[in-house]
Amino acid sequence: MDLIEKAKNYVSDKMANVPVPEATVADVDLKGFGLDGITLLAKVSVANPYSVPIPICQIAYAVKSNERVVASGTIPDPGSLKARASTVLEVTVKVPHSAAVSLVRDIGGDWDIDYCLELGLIMDLPVVGNFTIPISYKGEMKLPTVSDFFSGSSGETNEKVVTK
Repeated sequence: MDLIEKAKNYVSDKMANVPVPEATVADVDLKGFGLDGITLLAKVSVANPYSVPIPICQIAYAVKSNERVVASGTIPDPGSLKARASTVLEVTVKVPHSAAVSLVRDIGGDWDIDYCLELGLIMDLPVVGNFTIPISYKGEMKLPTVSDFFSGSSGETNEKVVTK
């Protein structure tokens, strides 16, 4: 019995020190808007420490404003991470018009929308199995004013908060 317990502890210690991919959100931009809603584009940089490519099973996302989820969904099979390199993933997030209209409450006097983008990169690691990298990114989108149309200013500020 003691030998089995030692083997479990040994494996647990080794697995705790295995390097895992790390991800950060590099940028979030307003990609466009149309009849179906607003489209955001998040660029996510993922570093793969392994000498083999790693397939990403899916990316789960949620956009929140004032603690309300305004959009959520998944992106199935977005590709693989390059071996021993950083891969930039472009994550397209659709916010429906009905949710965008509800954000009007957040605008208030400062004429901006505070948001939080939460991502979960779900990948299939050898030996470990499915592994999720959680990422949280907070930002603020300044809405254009009449004077911005004449001066050409865009006005998005972002603050990155990565949680693991």
